[in-house]
Amino acid sequence: MSIRVIVADDQEIARTGLAMILDAQPDIEVVGQAADGRRAVELARRLRPDVCLFDIRMPLLDGIEATRSLAGPDVADPLAVVVITTFDLDEYVHAALRAGARGFLLKDAGTELLTQAVRAAANGDALIAPSVTARLLRTFAGTAPAASRAQPIEPLTEREEEILLTVARGRTNGEIADELHISLSTVKSHIASLMTKLGVRNRVEIAMWAYETDRVRT
Repeated sequence: MSIRVIVADDQEIARTGLAMILDAQPDIEVVGQAADGRRAVELARRLRPDVCLFDIRMPLLDGIEATRSLAGPDVADPLAVVVITTFDLDEYVHAALRAGARGFLLKDAGTELLTQAVRAAANGDALIAPSVTARLLRTFAGTAPAASRAQPIEPLTEREEEILLTVARGRTNGEIADELHISLSTVKSHIASLMTKLGVRNRVEIAMWAYETDRVRT
């Protein structure tokens, strides 16, 4: 089964280029394109793609608001959204993560990173451009409200603490399995347990919780 993707960007050249790159992959199919955020949300709700790839700066509804509409904390059945932009600005990334995005990329990231981000989002992972990950999560943690730094519902096990740190450093499930010498299914089980105990919905929120609670020292 192909990963079904919709692409939204107000610049036709950029939108067409992204769609061509993704369609060239044997396991990815672009099922819709939009030139503004409002149309992107309509398409996403109708087509229910596996991944939405949204530019931040779009007319009618920007990528942040489009993301919040489809993946925000109040959405019962959120879609996977990857945000892509030309601008490496902290406030954009903070807003995207708060809105529920599973990934954040710069447009100069290259084909390999773009396709990795789409595949990661489709698999429930999260990928943020390596050049900005640690800095942005640290900054996000520093501005997060105190209420968001709540302790887990149940204490984390020693293994869960290890998994938490690897997720916070941007490792994928496969990389975690290799690093800790455990099976992929065991990694997925621990991550599911972490989401339940921390009261979060995805890997990005796990990573942010790790930074907010000073688990990650940089």
